[in-house]
Amino acid sequence: MNDTKITNTVASLLTMGDSTADVHRARDITRAFTDGLDPAPSPDLADTLVLVVSELVTNALRHGGGRYTLELSFGPDTVSVAVSDPSPTPPREVAPDLNGGSGGFGWHMVRRLTDSVTITAGPDSGKTINAVMARTQDNSKKRQADAA
Repeated sequence: MNDTKITNTVASLLTMGDSTADVHRARDITRAFTDGLDPAPSPDLADTLVLVVSELVTNALRHGGGRYTLELSFGPDTVSVAVSDPSPTPPREVAPDLNGGSGGFGWHMVRRLTDSVTITAGPDSGKTINAVMARTQDNSKKRQADAA
């Protein structure tokens, strides 16, 4: 299911998935979403958004109950990702596996690449992870910290 709505100030897209093939589809949808915005976000922001979506969707499939709902929205100052899954268990930090290839990098990346991340309990038993990034480099806390 895809439902795209674009207004003067906010664009949003809603899609669902329940297989690992849907991770690739979520990336493609995110890229198409950013490519369709006017004004378009910077290529760096678009790439970062695709990576954040990929990590959140992968985590929802692996650890969140095997299915997800993805909502992308873009306003005048921010771009936002919301990924919902049926598990009430919040993400947890684990030490990245540098040798065994079992993961542990995604949640760290999402938190590092975004300006804010919140976890909201769903009305049923699930949760939604909301990640927000500043639309412009001037507003991004990450870029401000890197410049310091």
